Amino acid sequence: MKALIFDIKRFAIHDGPGIRTTIFFKGCPLICPWCHNPESRSSNIESYTQTEKIGDKTFLSEKEIGRYYSKEELIIEIKKDQVFFKETNGGITCSGGEPLEQSNFLRGFLELCLSEGIHTALDTSGYIELNKLKRISSFVNLFLFDIKHLDNTIHKRYTGVDNEIILKNFDWIIESGNSVIARIPVIPKINANKDYIVRLMNYLEERRRDNFNEVHWLPYHHIGCAKYEKFKITGDNSFEEPNGDIMEAYADLSRERGFITKIGG
Repeated sequence: MKALIFDIKRFAIHDGPGIRTTIFFKGCPLICPWCHNPESRSSNIESYTQTEKIGDKTFLSEKEIGRYYSKEELIIEIKKDQVFFKETNGGITCSGGEPLEQSNFLRGFLELCLSEGIHTALDTSGYIELNKLKRISSFVNLFLFDIKHLDNTIHKRYTGVDNEIILKNFDWIIESGNSVIARIPVIPKINANKDYIVRLMNYLEERRRDNFNEVHWLPYHHIGCAKYEKFKITGDNSFEEPNGDIMEAYADLSRERGFITKIGG
């Protein structure tokens, strides 16, 4: 069994504790127009034309997005960074895309990581059948759980899917005792207004436990916008970046509710 991976990022410091290696799984059921990794949507290997300029000459080359790895091939890549994990209490983070789209592979890979003493984190939208989530949860040391929007109508308008299964899975993860951090993308005109943030914090505070007491605020940025044109993917580049005052105000709200709080993860 193999998984389709589109990137491996080493020395990541925003995807969980310590220095981490983040593995980006290709394929996602959501179509968030603000996504920083739009190349992750398709569950197939894709081709694109790379343009490079050297002096006054332009060179075109065909590139592919995505490569299949077995769990044994991936663990060889991961173990190259194991010294950094040990020194910083880091580990690996599975991201995407949505890693749970390839849950059968993911379960075996995470189990292999744990057998090597490597801390595992899973960055997920939570959009998956509960029985699949239950099968994998015991191999995840830390869930990084994205909450796009509590309002189902707004959630479906922008992501293409209902949030009912997502919120139910969020509750199950907390109630089952798994460690989880809520990650909130902050996007002006969608979820970045005071009334909504207060509602969100009320929702999160009701669920705060020893295993869920941390919130990360992720400001939208334009870094990924160029990818939409490069990979010929439909996107919306009209979103604004939230300013620092907005981010600090929201962070203060979560601190006031007793949450460990970070801006940017």
